[in-house]
Amino acid sequence: MPLIRAHHLTKTFERGDSVVQVLDDLSLDIESGDFVALMGPSGSGKSTLLNLLGGLDRPDTGSIVVGGEDLCDLDDDELAGWRARSVGFIFQLYNLLPVLRARENVELPLRLFGLSARERRRRAELALTLVGLEDRMEHFPSELSGGQEQRVAIARAIVTDPTFLLADEPTGDLDPKTSSEILDLLSSLHGRLGKTILMVTHSHTAAERARSIVHLEKGRIAAGVA
Repeated sequence: MPLIRAHHLTKTFERGDSVVQVLDDLSLDIESGDFVALMGPSGSGKSTLLNLLGGLDRPDTGSIVVGGEDLCDLDDDELAGWRARSVGFIFQLYNLLPVLRARENVELPLRLFGLSARERRRRAELALTLVGLEDRMEHFPSELSGGQEQRVAIARAIVTDPTFLLADEPTGDLDPKTSSEILDLLSSLHGRLGKTILMVTHSHTAAERARSIVHLEKGRIAAGVA
């Protein structure tokens, strides 16, 4: 059974007096341990699909089952708890808090689990070491390069040992050399740790790092898995 089963998803948004169909009867299965790149033009529904699979939003119709749990059956509090346990988010603009050091930013998701300060610190330091930032743990975001900030964001995403990672244009704000390093890191997390990764990207170079590619067009899958 696939890790993620998204079937017959629809999603609309109101824009002024108009209703825009963003997802149109979309179905997608993702196996455990897969690395999938989502591609398509702007407005094709890539980020909307990512938000639905991560429990940040709900579909108008359809079902999303992850690890046998139907997200549509969860109330808002249950969904928030599931999201904290199950999903690691990686964003294009890092979303780090500038007043916190790298280690403190990585510790943030762990505060939801009632861990001691000592255990939070231990896990954050381990995650930062895994992404190659053992010598930057006490630096503020303003003291880091863009690539280092994204590594902190990745460490924050993996620190809870989530079921899967969702990456929305993780290299979109980086130069080619740094982008390659971040993609190397994601490939390593997939290969060494067996993490399931779903990545939205406009970059064919980035998509080639994935195991499979899904193309979206006007809210539907326009081509099969490449």
